[in-house]
Amino acid sequence: MTPAARIQTAIEILDAIALAAREGGAPADAIFAEAMRARRYAGSKDRRAIRAHVYDAIRAIRSAPMSGRAAMLVLADADPEIAALFDGSAYGPAAIAADEARADTGLAAQALIDLFDPLVGAGEGEAMLARAPVDLRANRIKGNREALEAIFPDGEAIVGAPDGWRLPPETAAVQHAAYVDGAFEVQDAASQFASAALAAEPGQTIVDLCAGGGGKTLAIASLTANDADILACDTNRARLQQLPPRAERAGATRIETLLLNPGQEAAMLAESMGKADRVIVDAPCSGSGTWRRSPELRWRLTPARLDRHVADQAKLLALGAELVAPGGKLLYAVCSIIAREGRAQVDEFLTQNPGWTADADLLPDGIGRAAGGGFLLTPGQDRCDGFFLARLSAPC
Repeated sequence: MTPAARIQTAIEILDAIALAAREGGAPADAIFAEAMRARRYAGSKDRRAIRAHVYDAIRAIRSAPMSGRAAMLVLADADPEIAALFDGSAYGPAAIAADEARADTGLAAQALIDLFDPLVGAGEGEAMLARAPVDLRANRIKGNREALEAIFPDGEAIVGAPDGWRLPPETAAVQHAAYVDGAFEVQDAASQFASAALAAEPGQTIVDLCAGGGGKTLAIASLTANDADILACDTNRARLQQLPPRAERAGATRIETLLLNPGQEAAMLAESMGKADRVIVDAPCSGSGTWRRSPELRWRLTPARLDRHVADQAKLLALGAELVAPGGKLLYAVCSIIAREGRAQVDEFLTQNPGWTADADLLPDGIGRAAGGGFLLTPGQDRCDGFFLARLSAPC
């Protein structure tokens, strides 16, 4: 492909991503992959260049643009080499007209920024949209961080995460034989902090109520040396089906999965009510803490979608509390920096559930900042995804 054709392809993909963002369609990565499958003539260099154009534009534009061209023109304004490719050549974009509109730039729409937790400062924007590193977690069942240091000597230790090892963005760590053998998982530092914050111990009964593909489930199995009974639940069949083969690879043999039917969760978990030593509720949320990995998420959030997330979070917190044994602990986690999904959610729970208390010692020194009944992690402050965590202790 010519450089101009790459620009035109990026424009077309951005059109599809913007439409999907407005209508709740497929994520950007899936749209990009499908677009490349439809253009099998594109070589590896073409794909890398097009992907860079697409994601540079997404990171620059604060909300879903009126067109992919309007988004790409923002990059053209900043880079004369890109601007020169708007030359009307075959398969390339038309020449730039003097009065063409540009998409709006910035971190996010102001109405969305206004929802951030008060601890999120104005200087966080660059870190929130920077390319994320590749964070690894050593699997204690099969290995340790020292082995990761030997395998990936160009990395660095993750402060506060004893099993964590950080590599540069887009490092192909999963292609290493040690990954295939289960010696490590790819897991952002914030998720590693969350898994450790559950304070799970060997011999306990643990419920992961929103397990998804099992990232935190596997981390908990590692932290308990494969000596805890873990029930991993989710309503998403496709995601939950990823866990058994991952657990087998990791040597985590005491994980049971349970696919929940939406609206029937309590009935299907009846036998577990009041029996779990630890429950983790990694609730569905806006994903506002993960924009550096999925920057188009800030194009997707609407007031109605946020309201649905908040309502679902409250229901899951209430359900999780019912599963906790007297004196047990519940960890609430969301990869969000929005106050309604974090501190406000936990404050309301504590108001509605007298006797429950919020723990104050769930994170390593220097990690996170107190936010109401929990703690907030942010990319700029903590060098990890944005997360809100609260560990709640049930009355005895």
